[in-house]
Amino acid sequence: MAQWGVTIDIPDPSQDFWAAVAEERPIHKLNWKTDTPVWVEQWPLSKQKLKVLEELVEEQLAKGHIVETTSPWNSPVFVIQKPGKDKWRLLQDLRQINNVIEDMGSLQPGMPPPTMLPQNWKLAVIDIKDYFFHIHLHLDDAPRFAFSVPTINQDAPRKRYHWRVLPQGLKVSPVICQWYVASLLSPVRVAAEKAIIHHYMDDVLACAPTDDVLSHALDLTVSVLVAGFELQEEKVQKMPPWRYLGLEIGKWTIMLQKLEIKAKIETLADVHQLCGALNWVRPWLGPATKDLAPLFNLLKGGEELSSPRELTPEARDALGKVQHLMSTWQAHRCDPDLPFKFVIMGNLPHLHGIIFQWKNNTKKDQGREDPLLIIEWVFVSHHRSKRMTCPQELVAELIWKARVRIRELAGCDFECIHIPIGLRLGQITKVMLEHLLQEDEALQFALDSFTGQISIHRPAHKIFNQDDKFTLSLKSVQSRKPLEALTIFTDASGRSHKSVMTWKDPQTQQWEADVAEVEGSPQVAELAAVVRAFKRFPEPFNLVMDSAYVVGVVSRADQAIL
Repeated sequence: MAQWGVTIDIPDPSQDFWAAVAEERPIHKLNWKTDTPVWVEQWPLSKQKLKVLEELVEEQLAKGHIVETTSPWNSPVFVIQKPGKDKWRLLQDLRQINNVIEDMGSLQPGMPPPTMLPQNWKLAVIDIKDYFFHIHLHLDDAPRFAFSVPTINQDAPRKRYHWRVLPQGLKVSPVICQWYVASLLSPVRVAAEKAIIHHYMDDVLACAPTDDVLSHALDLTVSVLVAGFELQEEKVQKMPPWRYLGLEIGKWTIMLQKLEIKAKIETLADVHQLCGALNWVRPWLGPATKDLAPLFNLLKGGEELSSPRELTPEARDALGKVQHLMSTWQAHRCDPDLPFKFVIMGNLPHLHGIIFQWKNNTKKDQGREDPLLIIEWVFVSHHRSKRMTCPQELVAELIWKARVRIRELAGCDFECIHIPIGLRLGQITKVMLEHLLQEDEALQFALDSFTGQISIHRPAHKIFNQDDKFTLSLKSVQSRKPLEALTIFTDASGRSHKSVMTWKDPQTQQWEADVAEVEGSPQVAELAAVVRAFKRFPEPFNLVMDSAYVVGVVSRADQAIL
Protein backbone atom coordinates (compact mmCIF):
# COMPACT_ATOMS: atom_id res chain seq x y z
CA MET A 1 0.00 0.00 0.00
CA ALA A 2 2.93 2.33 0.63
CA GLN A 3 3.68 2.59 -3.12
CA TRP A 4 0.37 4.45 -3.54
CA GLY A 5 1.09 6.74 -0.62
CA VAL A 6 -1.35 4.91 1.69
CA THR A 7 -0.35 3.93 5.21
CA ILE A 8 -2.40 1.50 7.28
CA ASP A 9 -2.06 2.16 10.99
CA ILE A 10 -2.18 -1.52 11.95
CA PRO A 11 0.97 -2.93 13.55
CA ASP A 12 2.17 -6.40 12.67
CA PRO A 13 1.42 -9.09 15.24
CA SER A 14 4.01 -9.23 17.99
CA GLN A 15 6.16 -12.21 18.83
CA ASP A 16 3.92 -12.72 21.86
CA PHE A 17 0.99 -13.25 19.48
CA TRP A 18 2.75 -15.97 17.51
CA ALA A 19 4.02 -17.55 20.71
CA ALA A 20 0.44 -17.68 22.02
CA VAL A 21 -0.73 -19.19 18.73
CA ALA A 22 1.98 -21.85 18.79
CA GLU A 23 1.33 -22.71 22.42
CA GLU A 24 0.08 -26.27 22.79
CA ARG A 25 -3.38 -26.40 24.33
CA PRO A 26 -3.83 -28.82 27.22
CA ILE A 27 -6.25 -31.67 26.63
CA HIS A 28 -9.20 -31.78 29.00
CA LYS A 29 -9.38 -34.92 31.11
CA LEU A 30 -12.92 -36.04 31.84
CA ASN A 31 -14.14 -36.70 35.37
CA TRP A 32 -15.77 -40.12 35.70
CA LYS A 33 -18.29 -41.28 38.28
CA THR A 34 -17.00 -44.85 38.01
CA ASP A 35 -14.04 -46.74 36.61
CA THR A 36 -16.10 -49.90 36.14
CA PRO A 37 -16.28 -50.54 32.37
CA VAL A 38 -19.62 -49.89 30.69
CA TRP A 39 -20.47 -52.39 27.94
CA VAL A 40 -23.56 -51.95 25.77
CA GLU A 41 -23.82 -54.66 23.13
CA GLN A 42 -23.82 -53.68 19.46
CA TRP A 43 -27.16 -54.34 17.76
CA PRO A 44 -27.32 -56.07 14.34
CA LEU A 45 -27.26 -53.97 11.16
CA SER A 46 -28.59 -54.67 7.67
CA LYS A 47 -26.13 -55.61 4.93
CA GLN A 48 -26.48 -52.17 3.34
CA LYS A 49 -25.84 -50.27 6.57
CA LEU A 50 -23.06 -52.64 7.60
CA LYS A 51 -21.28 -51.95 4.31
CA VAL A 52 -21.70 -48.20 4.83
CA LEU A 53 -20.39 -48.53 8.40
CA GLU A 54 -17.28 -50.36 7.22
CA GLU A 55 -16.59 -47.64 4.63
CA LEU A 56 -17.04 -44.85 7.20
CA VAL A 57 -14.77 -46.67 9.67
CA GLU A 58 -12.04 -46.95 7.03
CA GLU A 59 -12.43 -43.23 6.33
CA GLN A 60 -12.08 -42.34 10.03
CA LEU A 61 -9.08 -44.68 10.35
CA ALA A 62 -7.35 -42.94 7.45
CA LYS A 63 -7.94 -39.55 9.08
CA GLY A 64 -6.52 -40.78 12.39
CA HIS A 65 -9.77 -40.15 14.26
CA ILE A 66 -10.02 -43.75 15.51
CA VAL A 67 -7.60 -46.59 16.28
CA GLU A 68 -8.01 -50.33 16.81
CA THR A 69 -8.59 -51.27 20.44
CA THR A 70 -9.12 -54.06 22.96
CA SER A 71 -10.95 -51.76 25.40
CA PRO A 72 -13.38 -53.36 27.89
CA TRP A 73 -15.80 -50.50 27.17
CA ASN A 74 -18.32 -50.59 24.31
CA SER A 75 -21.17 -48.46 22.96
CA PRO A 76 -23.30 -49.21 19.87
CA VAL A 77 -22.75 -47.39 16.56
CA PHE A 78 -25.16 -46.78 13.71
CA VAL A 79 -25.34 -44.87 10.44
CA ILE A 80 -27.93 -42.44 9.11
CA GLN A 81 -28.28 -40.95 5.65
CA LYS A 82 -27.98 -37.18 5.36
CA PRO A 83 -31.26 -35.59 4.18
CA GLY A 84 -31.35 -35.09 0.41
CA LYS A 85 -27.80 -36.39 -0.05
CA ASP A 86 -26.14 -39.65 -1.01
CA LYS A 87 -23.93 -39.39 2.07
CA TRP A 88 -24.02 -41.11 5.44
CA ARG A 89 -23.01 -40.17 8.98
CA LEU A 90 -21.39 -42.41 11.59
CA LEU A 91 -22.93 -41.94 15.03
CA GLN A 92 -22.46 -43.63 18.39
CA ASP A 93 -25.08 -44.15 21.08
CA LEU A 94 -23.26 -42.69 24.10
CA ARG A 95 -26.22 -42.44 26.48
CA GLN A 96 -24.85 -44.98 28.95
CA ILE A 97 -21.37 -43.46 28.77
CA ASN A 98 -22.76 -39.97 29.36
CA ASN A 99 -24.47 -41.25 32.50
CA VAL A 100 -21.10 -41.98 34.12
CA ILE A 101 -19.40 -38.71 33.08
CA GLU A 102 -19.60 -35.72 35.41
CA ASP A 103 -21.18 -32.60 33.93
CA MET A 104 -19.20 -29.48 33.08
CA GLY A 105 -20.54 -26.01 33.73
CA SER A 106 -21.57 -24.05 30.65
CA LEU A 107 -19.02 -21.48 29.46
CA GLN A 108 -21.39 -19.68 27.08
CA PRO A 109 -25.06 -19.87 28.12
CA GLY A 110 -26.35 -18.35 24.88
CA MET A 111 -25.45 -17.06 21.44
CA PRO A 112 -24.05 -13.51 21.13
CA PRO A 113 -26.91 -11.43 19.64
CA PRO A 114 -25.80 -9.76 16.39
CA THR A 115 -27.97 -6.73 17.23
CA MET A 116 -24.95 -5.43 19.15
CA LEU A 117 -22.84 -5.28 15.98
CA PRO A 118 -22.54 -1.58 15.05
CA GLN A 119 -24.34 -0.46 11.91
CA ASN A 120 -22.23 -0.18 8.76
CA TRP A 121 -19.27 -2.00 10.30
CA LYS A 122 -17.73 -4.60 8.00
CA LEU A 123 -18.33 -8.29 8.68
CA ALA A 124 -16.86 -11.69 7.91
CA VAL A 125 -18.22 -15.06 9.04
CA ILE A 126 -16.15 -18.25 9.26
CA ASP A 127 -17.69 -21.72 9.51
CA ILE A 128 -15.34 -24.31 11.04
CA LYS A 129 -15.80 -27.71 9.42
CA ASP A 130 -16.26 -30.79 11.66
CA TYR A 131 -14.61 -29.08 14.58
CA PHE A 132 -15.40 -31.89 17.04
CA PHE A 133 -13.08 -34.14 15.03
CA HIS A 134 -10.12 -31.78 15.46
CA ILE A 135 -10.04 -31.80 19.27
CA HIS A 136 -8.37 -34.80 20.87
CA LEU A 137 -9.56 -36.85 23.79
CA HIS A 138 -7.21 -37.38 26.72
CA LEU A 139 -5.21 -40.59 26.33
CA ASP A 140 -6.76 -41.98 29.53
CA ASP A 141 -10.30 -41.25 28.32
CA ALA A 142 -10.09 -42.36 24.68
CA PRO A 143 -10.41 -46.18 25.25
CA ARG A 144 -13.76 -45.63 26.99
CA PHE A 145 -15.29 -44.48 23.69
CA ALA A 146 -14.93 -47.85 21.99
CA PHE A 147 -17.27 -49.56 19.55
CA SER A 148 -17.51 -52.80 17.58
CA VAL A 149 -18.20 -53.46 13.89
CA PRO A 150 -20.42 -56.56 13.73
CA THR A 151 -20.24 -59.34 11.15
CA ILE A 152 -23.05 -61.29 9.49
CA ASN A 153 -23.67 -64.65 11.19
CA GLN A 154 -20.60 -64.00 13.38
CA ASP A 155 -18.45 -65.59 10.66
CA ALA A 156 -15.35 -63.73 11.86
CA PRO A 157 -14.20 -61.90 14.99
CA ARG A 158 -15.57 -58.37 14.96
CA LYS A 159 -13.19 -55.46 14.68
CA ARG A 160 -13.10 -52.98 17.51
CA TYR A 161 -12.00 -49.32 17.60
CA HIS A 162 -12.01 -46.35 19.92
CA TRP A 163 -12.10 -42.63 19.21
CA ARG A 164 -9.05 -40.40 19.54
CA VAL A 165 -11.07 -37.22 18.99
CA LEU A 166 -14.31 -35.93 20.48
CA PRO A 167 -17.13 -38.19 19.27
CA GLN A 168 -20.49 -36.70 18.35
CA GLY A 169 -22.97 -37.32 21.14
CA LEU A 170 -20.54 -36.78 24.02
CA LYS A 171 -22.49 -34.52 26.39
CA VAL A 172 -19.51 -32.37 27.40
CA SER A 173 -18.19 -31.89 23.84
CA PRO A 174 -19.80 -28.42 23.44
CA VAL A 175 -18.09 -27.12 26.59
CA ILE A 176 -14.70 -28.54 25.59
CA CYS A 177 -15.05 -27.07 22.10
CA GLN A 178 -16.05 -23.67 23.44
CA TRP A 179 -12.99 -23.60 25.69
CA TYR A 180 -10.64 -24.82 22.95
CA VAL A 181 -11.75 -22.34 20.26
CA ALA A 182 -11.84 -19.50 22.80
CA SER A 183 -8.23 -20.26 23.78
CA LEU A 184 -7.21 -20.04 20.12
CA LEU A 185 -9.03 -16.74 19.59
CA SER A 186 -7.74 -15.13 22.79
CA PRO A 187 -4.52 -13.72 21.23
CA VAL A 188 -6.56 -12.46 18.23
CA ARG A 189 -8.81 -10.42 20.52
CA VAL A 190 -5.70 -8.78 22.00
CA ALA A 191 -3.92 -8.16 18.69
CA ALA A 192 -7.05 -6.90 16.89
CA GLU A 193 -8.53 -4.87 19.71
CA LYS A 194 -10.43 -2.52 17.35
CA ALA A 195 -12.44 -5.45 16.01
CA ILE A 196 -15.31 -7.39 17.56
CA ILE A 197 -14.90 -11.18 17.54
CA HIS A 198 -18.01 -13.30 18.12
CA HIS A 199 -17.54 -17.01 18.67
CA TYR A 200 -20.38 -19.48 19.14
CA MET A 201 -19.85 -23.21 18.67
CA ASP A 202 -18.39 -23.70 15.15
CA ASP A 203 -19.14 -20.18 13.87
CA VAL A 204 -16.74 -17.24 14.22
CA LEU A 205 -17.77 -13.70 13.25
CA ALA A 206 -15.38 -10.77 12.88
CA CYS A 207 -16.69 -7.21 12.78
CA ALA A 208 -14.64 -4.04 12.30
CA PRO A 209 -15.18 -0.35 11.47
CA THR A 210 -13.10 -0.45 8.26
CA ASP A 211 -12.10 -2.93 5.57
CA ASP A 212 -8.45 -2.70 6.64
CA VAL A 213 -9.15 -3.50 10.29
CA LEU A 214 -11.47 -6.34 9.24
CA SER A 215 -8.87 -7.78 6.86
CA HIS A 216 -6.27 -7.65 9.64
CA ALA A 217 -8.59 -9.34 12.16
CA LEU A 218 -9.68 -11.94 9.60
CA ASP A 219 -6.07 -12.81 8.68
CA LEU A 220 -5.18 -13.31 12.33
CA THR A 221 -8.32 -15.36 12.96
CA VAL A 222 -7.66 -17.64 10.01
CA SER A 223 -4.01 -18.00 11.08
CA VAL A 224 -4.94 -19.37 14.49
CA LEU A 225 -7.83 -21.52 13.30
CA VAL A 226 -5.99 -23.32 10.49
CA ALA A 227 -3.46 -24.49 13.07
CA GLY A 228 -6.11 -26.71 14.61
CA PHE A 229 -9.07 -26.91 12.24
CA GLU A 230 -10.02 -27.38 8.63
CA LEU A 231 -11.35 -24.23 6.96
CA GLN A 232 -12.99 -24.00 3.55
CA GLU A 233 -12.65 -20.82 1.49
CA GLU A 234 -16.26 -21.08 0.30
CA LYS A 235 -17.38 -21.18 3.95
CA VAL A 236 -15.89 -17.73 4.66
CA GLN A 237 -18.56 -15.06 4.06
CA LYS A 238 -17.24 -11.59 3.27
CA MET A 239 -20.19 -9.94 1.51
CA PRO A 240 -23.70 -9.05 2.73
CA PRO A 241 -26.09 -10.49 3.59
CA TRP A 242 -24.16 -12.60 6.07
CA ARG A 243 -25.80 -15.83 7.23
CA TYR A 244 -25.05 -16.47 10.87
CA LEU A 245 -26.71 -18.89 13.33
CA GLY A 246 -30.02 -18.95 11.50
CA LEU A 247 -30.07 -15.18 10.99
CA GLU A 248 -29.44 -13.01 7.95
CA ILE A 249 -27.39 -9.93 8.83
CA GLY A 250 -27.46 -6.88 6.60
CA LYS A 251 -25.62 -3.57 6.91
CA TRP A 252 -28.36 -2.14 9.14
CA THR A 253 -30.89 -4.87 9.86
CA ILE A 254 -31.19 -8.48 10.99
CA MET A 255 -33.80 -10.90 9.67
CA LEU A 256 -34.50 -14.57 10.08
CA GLN A 257 -33.31 -17.00 7.48
CA LYS A 258 -36.07 -19.21 6.17
CA LEU A 259 -37.09 -21.16 9.25
CA GLU A 260 -39.15 -24.30 8.92
CA ILE A 261 -41.86 -24.29 11.58
CA LYS A 262 -43.25 -27.74 12.23
CA ALA A 263 -47.01 -27.32 11.86
CA LYS A 264 -47.76 -31.04 12.16
CA ILE A 265 -48.35 -31.62 15.86
CA GLU A 266 -49.07 -35.11 17.16
CA THR A 267 -47.36 -35.37 20.57
CA LEU A 268 -46.29 -33.22 23.51
CA ALA A 269 -42.70 -33.57 22.25
CA ASP A 270 -43.76 -31.86 19.00
CA VAL A 271 -45.26 -28.98 21.01
CA HIS A 272 -42.06 -28.60 23.06
CA GLN A 273 -40.01 -28.47 19.85
CA LEU A 274 -42.37 -25.88 18.33
CA CYS A 275 -42.44 -23.65 21.41
CA GLY A 276 -38.66 -23.91 21.72
CA ALA A 277 -38.25 -22.64 18.15
CA LEU A 278 -40.70 -19.80 18.79
CA ASN A 279 -38.95 -18.74 22.00
CA TRP A 280 -35.67 -18.62 20.07
CA VAL A 281 -37.04 -16.13 17.50
CA ARG A 282 -39.14 -14.02 19.89
CA PRO A 283 -36.40 -11.55 20.94
CA TRP A 284 -36.09 -10.39 17.32
CA LEU A 285 -39.67 -10.82 16.04
CA GLY A 286 -41.64 -9.80 19.10
CA PRO A 287 -44.82 -11.94 18.88
CA ALA A 288 -46.79 -10.99 22.00
CA THR A 289 -47.42 -13.59 24.69
CA LYS A 290 -51.18 -13.17 24.27
CA ASP A 291 -50.83 -14.10 20.59
CA LEU A 292 -48.82 -17.23 21.41
CA ALA A 293 -50.95 -18.26 24.41
CA PRO A 294 -52.98 -20.85 22.40
CA LEU A 295 -49.70 -22.58 21.49
CA PHE A 296 -48.26 -22.41 25.00
CA ASN A 297 -51.52 -23.82 26.38
CA LEU A 298 -50.88 -27.05 24.45
CA LEU A 299 -48.05 -27.75 26.91
CA LYS A 300 -50.55 -28.20 29.74
CA GLY A 301 -51.71 -31.61 30.90
CA GLY A 302 -49.72 -34.84 30.90
CA GLU A 303 -45.99 -35.13 31.46
CA GLU A 304 -45.28 -37.94 29.01
CA LEU A 305 -43.62 -36.56 25.88
CA SER A 306 -45.51 -39.13 23.84
CA SER A 307 -48.93 -37.95 25.08
CA PRO A 308 -51.16 -36.95 22.13
CA ARG A 309 -51.61 -33.33 21.06
CA GLU A 310 -53.20 -31.52 18.11
CA LEU A 311 -53.41 -27.91 17.03
CA THR A 312 -56.61 -26.14 18.01
CA PRO A 313 -58.13 -23.56 15.62
CA GLU A 314 -56.80 -20.82 17.92
CA ALA A 315 -53.32 -22.37 17.85
CA ARG A 316 -53.39 -22.49 14.04
CA ASP A 317 -54.27 -18.79 13.95
CA ALA A 318 -51.38 -18.06 16.34
CA LEU A 319 -49.00 -20.02 14.12
CA GLY A 320 -50.18 -18.02 11.11
CA LYS A 321 -49.37 -14.75 12.92
CA VAL A 322 -45.87 -15.98 13.72
CA GLN A 323 -45.21 -17.02 10.12
CA HIS A 324 -46.35 -13.58 8.96
CA LEU A 325 -43.99 -11.88 11.43
CA MET A 326 -41.11 -14.07 10.29
CA SER A 327 -41.45 -12.78 6.74
CA THR A 328 -41.99 -9.10 7.56
CA TRP A 329 -40.37 -8.06 10.86
CA GLN A 330 -36.76 -7.34 11.57
CA ALA A 331 -34.39 -6.19 14.28
CA HIS A 332 -31.56 -3.70 13.85
CA ARG A 333 -27.84 -3.49 14.38
CA CYS A 334 -27.07 -0.93 17.04
CA ASP A 335 -25.72 2.59 16.65
CA PRO A 336 -22.69 2.87 18.99
CA ASP A 337 -23.28 6.62 19.37
CA LEU A 338 -26.86 6.31 20.66
CA PRO A 339 -28.02 5.41 24.20
CA PHE A 340 -30.38 2.54 24.89
CA LYS A 341 -33.98 3.00 25.97
CA PHE A 342 -36.81 0.73 27.10
CA VAL A 343 -40.56 1.02 26.61
CA ILE A 344 -43.38 -1.03 28.16
CA MET A 345 -46.20 -2.21 25.90
CA GLY A 346 -48.90 -4.84 25.63
CA ASN A 347 -52.04 -5.70 27.56
CA LEU A 348 -52.56 -7.13 31.03
CA PRO A 349 -51.59 -9.74 32.05
CA HIS A 350 -49.20 -10.23 29.11
CA LEU A 351 -47.01 -7.15 29.12
CA HIS A 352 -43.87 -6.91 27.02
CA GLY A 353 -41.29 -4.31 26.18
CA ILE A 354 -38.73 -3.24 23.60
CA ILE A 355 -35.07 -2.40 24.09
CA PHE A 356 -34.44 0.23 21.44
CA GLN A 357 -32.44 3.22 20.26
CA TRP A 358 -33.95 6.42 18.90
CA LYS A 359 -32.47 8.61 16.20
CA ASN A 360 -33.28 12.29 16.49
CA ASN A 361 -33.50 12.81 12.74
CA THR A 362 -33.09 16.23 11.22
CA LYS A 363 -36.05 17.81 9.43
CA LYS A 364 -34.44 16.77 6.16
CA ASP A 365 -34.48 13.07 7.16
CA GLN A 366 -37.89 13.04 8.84
CA GLY A 367 -40.36 10.89 6.96
CA ARG A 368 -37.62 9.10 5.02
CA GLU A 369 -35.53 7.37 7.68
CA ASP A 370 -37.10 5.35 10.47
CA PRO A 371 -35.83 6.76 13.79
CA LEU A 372 -36.55 3.51 15.66
CA LEU A 373 -33.83 0.85 16.03
CA ILE A 374 -35.27 -2.28 17.63
CA ILE A 375 -32.56 -4.14 19.52
CA GLU A 376 -34.56 -6.80 21.34
CA TRP A 377 -38.04 -7.60 22.68
CA VAL A 378 -38.47 -8.53 26.34
CA PHE A 379 -41.32 -10.65 27.75
CA VAL A 380 -42.62 -11.74 31.12
CA SER A 381 -43.36 -15.42 31.60
CA HIS A 382 -46.53 -16.89 30.11
CA HIS A 383 -47.06 -18.90 33.29
CA ARG A 384 -48.37 -16.49 35.89
CA SER A 385 -48.10 -16.88 39.65
CA LYS A 386 -51.08 -18.39 41.45
CA ARG A 387 -51.14 -15.46 43.88
CA MET A 388 -52.71 -12.10 43.16
CA THR A 389 -50.42 -9.92 41.09
CA CYS A 390 -50.70 -6.16 40.71
CA PRO A 391 -49.96 -4.32 37.44
CA GLN A 392 -47.12 -2.50 39.22
CA GLU A 393 -45.50 -5.86 39.97
CA LEU A 394 -45.67 -6.93 36.31
CA VAL A 395 -44.18 -3.59 35.27
CA ALA A 396 -41.43 -4.03 37.87
CA GLU A 397 -40.69 -7.58 36.67
CA LEU A 398 -40.39 -6.35 33.09
CA ILE A 399 -38.13 -3.43 34.03
CA TRP A 400 -35.86 -5.65 36.10
CA LYS A 401 -35.61 -8.23 33.33
CA ALA A 402 -34.82 -5.54 30.75
CA ARG A 403 -32.15 -3.89 32.93
CA VAL A 404 -30.45 -7.25 33.47
CA ARG A 405 -30.59 -7.91 29.74
CA ILE A 406 -29.07 -4.57 28.69
CA ARG A 407 -26.19 -5.16 31.11
CA GLU A 408 -25.62 -8.54 29.44
CA LEU A 409 -25.77 -7.01 25.97
CA ALA A 410 -23.93 -3.72 26.41
CA GLY A 411 -22.65 -3.53 30.00
CA CYS A 412 -24.67 -0.38 30.68
CA ASP A 413 -28.07 0.85 31.85
CA PHE A 414 -30.88 2.61 30.01
CA GLU A 415 -30.85 6.33 29.42
CA CYS A 416 -34.65 6.36 29.66
CA ILE A 417 -37.40 3.94 30.70
CA HIS A 418 -40.86 4.69 29.32
CA ILE A 419 -43.53 3.68 31.86
CA PRO A 420 -46.92 4.70 30.44
CA ILE A 421 -48.97 6.18 33.30
CA GLY A 422 -52.56 7.19 32.70
CA LEU A 423 -54.31 10.22 34.17
CA ARG A 424 -57.90 11.23 33.59
CA LEU A 425 -57.35 14.91 34.23
CA GLY A 426 -54.29 17.07 34.47
CA GLN A 427 -50.68 16.03 34.22
CA ILE A 428 -48.50 13.84 36.38
CA THR A 429 -46.18 15.71 38.68
CA LYS A 430 -42.79 14.70 39.98
CA VAL A 431 -44.34 14.37 43.44
CA MET A 432 -46.98 11.93 42.14
CA LEU A 433 -44.35 9.78 40.44
CA GLU A 434 -42.15 9.76 43.54
CA HIS A 435 -45.20 8.78 45.60
CA LEU A 436 -45.83 5.82 43.28
CA LEU A 437 -42.25 4.63 43.66
CA GLN A 438 -42.29 5.11 47.44
CA GLU A 439 -45.49 3.12 47.82
CA ASP A 440 -44.54 0.16 45.63
CA GLU A 441 -41.75 -2.09 46.87
CA ALA A 442 -41.48 -4.06 43.61
CA LEU A 443 -40.84 -0.89 41.59
CA GLN A 444 -38.28 0.26 44.16
CA PHE A 445 -36.26 -2.93 43.66
CA ALA A 446 -36.65 -2.82 39.86
CA LEU A 447 -35.38 0.78 39.69
CA ASP A 448 -32.70 0.41 42.35
CA SER A 449 -29.67 2.63 41.52
CA PHE A 450 -31.27 3.72 38.23
CA THR A 451 -29.90 7.16 37.31
CA GLY A 452 -31.64 7.65 33.97
CA GLN A 453 -34.90 9.32 33.10
CA ILE A 454 -38.42 7.95 33.55
CA SER A 455 -40.94 9.03 30.93
CA ILE A 456 -44.70 8.45 31.12
CA HIS A 457 -45.14 8.73 27.34
CA ARG A 458 -44.22 6.39 24.50
CA PRO A 459 -42.20 7.78 21.57
CA ALA A 460 -44.30 8.73 18.56
CA HIS A 461 -44.04 5.63 16.37
CA LYS A 462 -46.58 3.29 14.78
CA ILE A 463 -45.13 0.22 16.50
CA PHE A 464 -45.84 1.71 19.92
CA ASN A 465 -49.43 2.48 18.93
CA GLN A 466 -50.41 -0.71 17.13
CA ASP A 467 -52.07 -2.42 20.12
CA ASP A 468 -54.33 -1.36 22.95
CA LYS A 469 -52.22 0.95 25.02
CA PHE A 470 -51.44 -0.24 28.53
CA THR A 471 -51.32 2.53 31.10
CA LEU A 472 -50.40 2.20 34.74
CA SER A 473 -53.12 3.86 36.77
CA LEU A 474 -52.23 6.00 39.78
CA LYS A 475 -55.83 6.10 40.95
CA SER A 476 -56.74 3.77 43.82
CA VAL A 477 -60.10 3.03 45.44
CA GLN A 478 -58.33 2.62 48.77
CA SER A 479 -57.57 5.40 51.25
CA ARG A 480 -54.64 5.40 53.63
CA LYS A 481 -56.61 7.59 56.06
CA PRO A 482 -59.89 6.72 57.85
CA LEU A 483 -63.00 8.06 56.11
CA GLU A 484 -65.95 9.89 57.57
CA ALA A 485 -68.08 6.86 56.75
CA LEU A 486 -69.47 3.58 58.02
CA THR A 487 -66.99 1.28 59.80
CA ILE A 488 -67.31 -2.48 59.33
CA PHE A 489 -65.54 -5.10 61.47
CA THR A 490 -64.83 -8.65 60.28
CA ASP A 491 -63.72 -11.76 62.14
CA ALA A 492 -63.91 -15.54 61.92
CA SER A 493 -63.58 -18.66 64.05
CA GLY A 494 -61.74 -21.76 62.97
CA ARG A 495 -63.53 -23.93 65.54
CA SER A 496 -67.12 -22.94 64.76
CA HIS A 497 -66.48 -21.92 61.11
CA LYS A 498 -68.40 -18.71 61.77
CA SER A 499 -67.74 -15.85 59.35
CA VAL A 500 -68.81 -12.58 60.95
CA MET A 501 -69.11 -8.95 59.95
CA THR A 502 -70.66 -6.30 62.18
CA TRP A 503 -71.36 -2.59 61.94
CA LYS A 504 -73.29 0.15 63.70
CA ASP A 505 -76.34 1.27 61.74
CA PRO A 506 -76.05 5.08 61.33
CA GLN A 507 -79.84 5.45 61.34
CA THR A 508 -80.78 3.36 64.39
CA GLN A 509 -77.40 3.51 66.15
CA GLN A 510 -77.85 -0.23 66.76
CA TRP A 511 -75.17 -2.83 66.11
CA GLU A 512 -75.99 -5.13 63.21
CA ALA A 513 -74.34 -8.43 62.32
CA ASP A 514 -74.08 -10.77 59.35
CA VAL A 515 -73.04 -14.29 60.37
CA ALA A 516 -72.48 -17.24 58.05
CA GLU A 517 -70.84 -20.65 58.28
CA VAL A 518 -67.90 -21.08 55.92
CA GLU A 519 -65.82 -24.24 55.56
CA GLY A 520 -62.07 -23.79 55.58
CA SER A 521 -59.44 -21.95 57.58
CA PRO A 522 -60.20 -18.86 59.71
CA GLN A 523 -58.51 -16.74 57.03
CA VAL A 524 -60.83 -18.10 54.32
CA ALA A 525 -63.85 -17.56 56.56
CA GLU A 526 -62.89 -13.94 57.22
CA LEU A 527 -62.27 -13.35 53.52
CA ALA A 528 -65.84 -14.52 52.93
CA ALA A 529 -67.04 -11.88 55.40
CA VAL A 530 -65.06 -9.21 53.55
CA VAL A 531 -66.62 -10.28 50.24
CA ARG A 532 -70.10 -10.00 51.75
CA ALA A 533 -69.25 -6.51 53.01
CA PHE A 534 -68.32 -5.29 49.53
CA LYS A 535 -71.47 -6.82 48.09
CA ARG A 536 -73.72 -5.31 50.74
CA PHE A 537 -72.31 -1.78 50.92
CA PRO A 538 -71.69 -0.04 47.57
CA GLU A 539 -70.86 3.26 49.28
CA PRO A 540 -67.40 4.06 50.77
CA PHE A 541 -66.70 2.50 54.18
CA ASN A 542 -63.90 1.74 56.62
CA LEU A 543 -62.93 -1.91 57.00
CA VAL A 544 -61.29 -3.26 60.16
CA MET A 545 -60.00 -6.83 59.85
CA ASP A 546 -58.60 -9.24 62.42
CA SER A 547 -56.22 -11.23 60.17
CA ALA A 548 -52.97 -9.83 58.76
CA TYR A 549 -53.35 -12.29 55.88
CA VAL A 550 -56.78 -10.91 55.00
CA VAL A 551 -55.46 -7.34 55.25
CA GLY A 552 -52.73 -8.23 52.76
CA VAL A 553 -55.19 -9.81 50.32
CA VAL A 554 -57.64 -6.91 50.47
CA SER A 555 -54.92 -4.27 50.11
CA ARG A 556 -53.69 -6.00 46.94
CA ALA A 557 -57.14 -6.66 45.48
CA ASP A 558 -57.37 -3.21 43.88
CA GLN A 559 -56.53 -3.74 40.16
CA ALA A 560 -55.22 -7.24 40.96
CA ILE A 561 -54.57 -9.74 38.16
CA LEU A 562 -55.65 -13.26 39.03
